Amino acid sequence: MKACVCRRYGGPEVLDLTDVQKPTPKDKEVLVKILATTVTSGDWRVRTLNVPKGLGLVARLALGITRPRQPILGTELAGVIETVGKAVTRFRPGDAVFAFPGGKMGCHAQYRAVAEDGPVALKPANLSFEEAASLSFGGSTALHFLRKADVKAGEKVLVIGASGGVGSALVQLAKHFGAEVTGVTSTTNLELVGSLGADRVIDYTKEDFTKSRATYDIIADTVGETSFARCKHALRDKGRLLVIAGGLPDMLSALWAPITSSKRVIAGPAEERPEDVQQLAALAKAGVLRPLIDRRYDFAQMAEAHAYVETRRKRGSVVVSVGHAR
Repeated sequence: MKACVCRRYGGPEVLDLTDVQKPTPKDKEVLVKILATTVTSGDWRVRTLNVPKGLGLVARLALGITRPRQPILGTELAGVIETVGKAVTRFRPGDAVFAFPGGKMGCHAQYRAVAEDGPVALKPANLSFEEAASLSFGGSTALHFLRKADVKAGEKVLVIGASGGVGSALVQLAKHFGAEVTGVTSTTNLELVGSLGADRVIDYTKEDFTKSRATYDIIADTVGETSFARCKHALRDKGRLLVIAGGLPDMLSALWAPITSSKRVIAGPAEERPEDVQQLAALAKAGVLRPLIDRRYDFAQMAEAHAYVETRRKRGSVVVSVGHAR
């Protein structure tokens, strides 16, 4: 099969579309013929080893000292089950599914084996394969942090980076859970964020939310643009700062903040749970969560897709269609 392989850290030019061995599903695995995958900020960070401040050594130990330990990147996929292991009971060949291997990656390929009790679900009929492929990375991250924050109906939530993959999911899910949502984005994305359901949208090029008198129960920073010290006065009593793209200093502030105030910092990597994928499928089927797609690329354009994600200007997801020549 064809796969996009990353054998060393570096720019988009390190990616190589080449032939690799097609996986064979184990007894309790399904083999998915991938029709669509995505390039996320996670793929960009793994390829370049560009990680948040203070996490460089930890990243090398986790991802690979001199090169990626998993050379096939890609955290999410959608496609059709081609074959199933002999002990599989939940799925059958021909089922349209989406899956989120997450940190295990391996989705920038024509095929991937996934455990039937793992992060895989039937594709909602109201989503295309491209939309389903882009559902999990942002959606599961948003679910994790909103769960950790214990968001309540009526609370005020501010989302920094509201037009991104994680930010757009946060806006939609926070609204679903009954929160009053304010999105922070650039001038060109104001209307887009409003269409996602935000009650108010702030243009960060014209207004600094930290200089306003407005306060929030939850501030979610998806882009690493703020800190607890900078925005703590914008948090209400028992407010929570969600540092979704934070580094070591943010993790340390998570320990320090509750000692000095009633406010909390929630940081660290998002959990990857199979049940979250099932929940995302249900939310998408109900029309609560609709993936936002910025650009689409062909499989042979994987390097171009990576280059665009590296600009950090994408809106929602960047999707790659995976071809299968006969």
